[in-house]
This record gives sequence, C-alpha cells and structure tokens, in this order.
Amino acid sequence: MTEAARIDGKGFAADLRGRIGAAAAEFALAAGRRPGLAVVLVGDDAASQVYVGAKAKACAEAGIASFEHRLPATTSGAELLTLVERLNRDPEVDGILVQLPLPDGLDEQAVIAAIDPDKDVDGFHVINAGRLAVGQEGFVPCTPLGCLMLLKDHLGDLSGLDAVVIGRSNIVGKPMAQLLTDANATVTIAHSRTKNLADVVRRADIVVAAVGRPEMVRGDWIKPGATVIDVGINRLPPATEGAKGRLVGDVAFDEALGVAGAITPVPGGVGPMTIAVLLRNTLVAAHRHAGMDAPEGL
Repeated sequence: MTEAARIDGKGFAADLRGRIGAAAAEFALAAGRRPGLAVVLVGDDAASQVYVGAKAKACAEAGIASFEHRLPATTSGAELLTLVERLNRDPEVDGILVQLPLPDGLDEQAVIAAIDPDKDVDGFHVINAGRLAVGQEGFVPCTPLGCLMLLKDHLGDLSGLDAVVIGRSNIVGKPMAQLLTDANATVTIAHSRTKNLADVVRRADIVVAAVGRPEMVRGDWIKPGATVIDVGINRLPPATEGAKGRLVGDVAFDEALGVAGAITPVPGGVGPMTIAVLLRNTLVAAHRHAGMDAPEGL
C-alpha cells in the first residue's frame, strides 16, 4: 500500500521565513527602520510564555524589531487598553499581537476591538473578518492562511475541488472556509454536531481538520487520494506517571496515512506556518504603513 505524501510545513515555513528576512532587509534600507511587531503577554501562562519567546526569536532571525510587553496577571482592563492605544500610535510598531488567552476578568473581545485593524496582524479584528468576507484587502488569521499556502504549494489550482472544513471557530474554521471559497473550491463547513460527519468528510478532495478533538477523524473517513490538513495539536495522557503524553492531531494519522494522497504531520505540519505567516503579515503591514507596495510572492 502506498503511503500518503507528508506535507512538510516545517520546511515550507523555513523557506518562507528566509524570503521574509530578505524582504525585511530591503524594507529597512528603503524605509530607514525595521518592520516592528509588538507582542503583549499578560500573566504567566506557561504555554503563552513559550509562544512569545518563539515569536521574539523568529523576529530576530527575520530582521523584524520585536517589542515585548510582559504584564502581571493583576493588570486591569483599563491598563491593558491604554497600552494597546499607545501601540496603535507608535510609528515604530507595524503589528500588534495580544497573546491569548488572557487571564480571567479581562475582556478578550474588547482588547481585540481596541487594536488598530491595520496593525491587527493576527487578523482577529471584526473589521478584518469583514474585509475577508467581502474580498477587501486586510489581514487574515495566520493559521488558515498558512494552511492555504500549503494546499496551493501541494495541489496548485484549487478550483472545483470539494473541501470540507471541520471546525467553525473565528480563528481557523470560518476564515479557512472563506479562503478556500475565494480559491474557487466548493466548501462545506462541518463540526462536531454535523449529522453523518464521516460521510460528509468522505466526499472531500481537501479535508481541513480544526475541531480540537484528538484523532477524531478516522482513516476510513478519508476519500482515497484526498489532501488532509491537520490543524489540531493535542497532548494525550502519558502512558506512565511523570512522562509527557505524545502530541497528536485531530486526524488519526497512522490510519489516514494509508488512504490520503497527502497529509500534514503533527508536529511539523501546520504549526510552524503560524509564526511564519505572522512575520509575513507584519512585513506587509510595514510596507502599507510606509506607503510601499508589499513584496510579491509572500
């Protein structure tokens, strides 16, 4: 039995980051400053600290200025909004990212709404969601845009293909469906309450699993030869006490490997694309703020 091709998100992301670094250097020469990304971390969530550290390292490698703001968990909503407003006005800051989740008591939607949509490189602001919906230029959430890049790199033209997106979040599912629609795929949004979900998935040429349930999508759900993008990242309970459980996606990888035409692994598939696209969005924002055309091919 032929195994599915493994889509190398890690390698694609490394190549993208290299191209971003070259374009950032050209921008710095032309504009007299580096593109700038401000990252705000409130509280001491361990996973968030790791993510913020990874973003700072990626910025440094790409020649993007990183402005970190680490605030205590006791920070009030008013204090956080004041910081966001200051960053909105800062000409050195092209992109603003407030790391989620926020500590209890802080209104995430109010904070996202306070970010200048033209600095919202996460693509979460309702204005950017609206721009995506009607086909205007804006910022798209990093993970679905990264998924689209992987799909186009592997499949080329997506016109006429049947795509099923499992998951309907504002961060992944909904924008992913919109991007696929804009790429002329025929799109179904499914979720955990979809009737006969397995049958819905079986007709798809493209499956994007973003439901947050470990190995929910089984191998016999997959149409032979389909391309599977697994957005999920879930840690299973450890087999022995004190050990770390293994990371799995939303798709039963070993089962799907013998059916699909291509599939992203977990880890090493979609995950590396998210930070790479964040850098890409920051670079695009910098060009727009400087009145320059964004570089092609990013």
